[in-house]
Amino acid sequence: MTNLQERGHLLTEQVNPHSLNLDKLSSLELVELFNTEDLKAVAAVAAAKTQLAKAIDSTAERLQQGGRLFYIGAGTSGRLGVLDAAECPPTFCTPPELVQGIIAGGAGALVRSSEDLEDRSEDGAAAIAQRHITQLDVVVGITAGGTTPFVHGALNAARQRGAITIFIACVPAEQVSADADIDIRLLTGPEILAGSTRLKAGTVTKLALNILSTGVMVKLGKVYGNRMVDVAVTNQKLRDRALRILQDLTGLSREAAGFLLERSGKWVKLALLMHWTGLEKEAGEKLLTAHHSNLRAAVADYKKEEV
Repeated sequence: MTNLQERGHLLTEQVNPHSLNLDKLSSLELVELFNTEDLKAVAAVAAAKTQLAKAIDSTAERLQQGGRLFYIGAGTSGRLGVLDAAECPPTFCTPPELVQGIIAGGAGALVRSSEDLEDRSEDGAAAIAQRHITQLDVVVGITAGGTTPFVHGALNAARQRGAITIFIACVPAEQVSADADIDIRLLTGPEILAGSTRLKAGTVTKLALNILSTGVMVKLGKVYGNRMVDVAVTNQKLRDRALRILQDLTGLSREAAGFLLERSGKWVKLALLMHWTGLEKEAGEKLLTAHHSNLRAAVADYKKEEV
């Protein structure tokens, strides 16, 4: 029988003194306690802002060179990584392979608990090999308690392949060390329900991944101002959003915005470029390509050439 690792000292496993009478609280008291404790998630992100900013810059740099971003985790951490990856294509019109989520146990673990699979570090290493990780890629290991062997195995394998590695955990470095290029600690303290890291730890992880992926896409020129000009127009809601973006930024009527959107091949960014420069679709595409799909830079360059 293998020795069972003692984890009671970990911040995420400790008992929260504010919820010792959890089973005696009224529903309103429960909600109030959750609300108070959840505020610590926002504060934890603020405390890690420097490391998060470094992660955004390093990831954007690799992706601009043709790399990919991978999230890897088990249980709640793995599910949150898969969720963030899955939301990039509709939001930023990225190819599915650009941002990928890897969860211990594969797709089945998304809907059915497979927490026993997180103990196999060799599975994490195998996942890295299977996806042919290279020095251009970025691998983000997510583990609330910091100890998940699946994640550590993946990060070690990724480092050996020259990838940038980012570690995200909710325990301090003195409790669990990590050999990663960027070490992000999101310290939200003990959970209301002792050890249930789907709570504050899950919330703060979602906040951090929101910031990381959105920040990277901003750096990659996927937005203009605060508008998602690379939105994938794949349903009625997103078409409506695309039309409103065009109307707001160009002053066109809804009907005229619709014609412009169709002429651009349903690409809001290209539609804006065409409107502001007078270029047709093919010439506009070439100009965007020359500026790595950055709309602001492309328009500025065109206007400079006009002068």
